[in-house]
Amino acid sequence: MKYITFTVPCYNSQDYMERCIDSLVKGGEDVEVLIIDDGSSDNTGAIADRYEKLYPGIAKAVHQENGGHGAGVNKGLELAQGKYFKVVDSDDWLDEDAYGRLLTKIKEVCDAEQPGGVQSEEVCSETAPDLIICNYIYDHLEEGTSRTMHYRNVFPADTICTWNEINHFHPSQYLIMHALVYRTEVLRESGIRLPEHTFYVDNLFAYQPLPYVKSLYYMDIDLYHYFLGRDDQSVNEKVLIRRIDQQIKVTELVAHCMDLQEVAEETSPKLAAYMRRNISIMMAISSIHLLLIQSEEAERKRKLLWQGIKSSNRRLYYQLKYGTVSGLTCLPGKVGGMVTIGGYRIAKKVYQFQ
Repeated sequence: MKYITFTVPCYNSQDYMERCIDSLVKGGEDVEVLIIDDGSSDNTGAIADRYEKLYPGIAKAVHQENGGHGAGVNKGLELAQGKYFKVVDSDDWLDEDAYGRLLTKIKEVCDAEQPGGVQSEEVCSETAPDLIICNYIYDHLEEGTSRTMHYRNVFPADTICTWNEINHFHPSQYLIMHALVYRTEVLRESGIRLPEHTFYVDNLFAYQPLPYVKSLYYMDIDLYHYFLGRDDQSVNEKVLIRRIDQQIKVTELVAHCMDLQEVAEETSPKLAAYMRRNISIMMAISSIHLLLIQSEEAERKRKLLWQGIKSSNRRLYYQLKYGTVSGLTCLPGKVGGMVTIGGYRIAKKVYQFQ
């Protein structure tokens, strides 16, 4: 049995992908590492092939035409044989000790045996949590600084729980792809398929499957190192402004992919509240960066974004505009825009979000 499938989408990643893959293959025969060469034009494909030869049965090189990060994740999920599934970006890596503890826990919950020592896949699916959550680290290697994001105030540690048992998130806390290890079948059941040639699709990956998650398990371990510092990173403010249309696209996909009233009634009111908060954060990010552009076209896009929410779900629109942080991005006039941007700068400094 493969306990974890790691999918590593790679596009022209030759300069840093080895650090990532070296950290993953340490799981040995218990894991599979799918290295998705997404139409690279540098040495990425050759490096992927080399790892497949060095680690047969563990690393697998997959070559495909360029489709973007989402296409890499989609291909990984399509091929995955592991009971759990995790995406690791090619410039990131896992902490060795935390990785060992995660793998030990997954083997523990999946190694249920029937009389006679026959391993039972069915028992694993019944006893294993649908989602494992771990801490992640913002790692700015060039500056020599790092900051750990944890969830100790939200989830009980080392205990299987449900959405109804979670506590409140701090303003700078939300579930991002780097913190999440989904059970593979839960992802497939959710029907998640990420759009191609689009940045910021990790937001959809960390959102759409959540109502299909019935059990959660939080491990207070610093697992995922999220590298910061490259000028071309999608979280860089200038890059985000340049790709604002893609940010808007993903924001709209997140806002429209789930009926939150249905989530509240059928899964958990607390989960629905968290998901609404997530939409609010994304709406605020899109709205603020459109304000930063300071053009008539950007203002038109900002109005269309809000009008799209209003026309499709008036209840959600009023909740977002008058009951969440995103409503503060709708202050009228130029003065309102200046106040919004000023508040964003202060919040970014205080909460140090990316």
